[in-house]
Amino acid sequence: MKSFVIADPEKCIGCGTCMAACSTVHKQQGLQSHPRLTVVKLDDATAPVMCRHCEDAPCATVCPVQAITKQQDRVMLNETLCVGCTLCAVACPFGAIAFDGSRPVAMANSYDTYIPSTIRSSNPSTSIPSTFGQDILAWEPGVKSIAVKCDLCGFREQGPACAEVCPTQAIVLIDAANIAKARDIKRECAADSAASAKGGAVTL
Repeated sequence: MKSFVIADPEKCIGCGTCMAACSTVHKQQGLQSHPRLTVVKLDDATAPVMCRHCEDAPCATVCPVQAITKQQDRVMLNETLCVGCTLCAVACPFGAIAFDGSRPVAMANSYDTYIPSTIRSSNPSTSIPSTFGQDILAWEPGVKSIAVKCDLCGFREQGPACAEVCPTQAIVLIDAANIAKARDIKRECAADSAASAKGGAVTL
């Protein structure tokens, strides 16, 4: 049975505390600091949007490098494998995957990388310093856009940080126990309705 986080728009006040908490706990783990959920403000309501950890996750299906996989009751993203192709974001039906994360990219900025020292030494007239600083040979360390998505704060014993800090308790973690409880309540309501209607006409 899958787990996911869901928000009640009637309780959400759009304060953004969930986004701040998400960013903080992931940064502390050495992961991308970009929040894994986004508070969307509509005309008459606000609510955070995040990954629903789909049973048949389309994001995992389209990922060409298997950076997104299903693990136990959740869909996980390995940030170190992401190549930034954005296919997962296109496939996600909830718009829950962002590409605002970034990872340093090791890019050569040394002349030695392109012209071996043996070649330079054979030509004494080559006086260009090894730290070549112009044109396309002068690559500097850069960043690469990678995907970020909700991981249900799997590294925290307390569970998702967003649910823990929400001041109005608008965000809750849904798991097998929650689903079973909701099912039982609906069954009891259905049984009560059937008992009340017993002996009377039923209009379809």
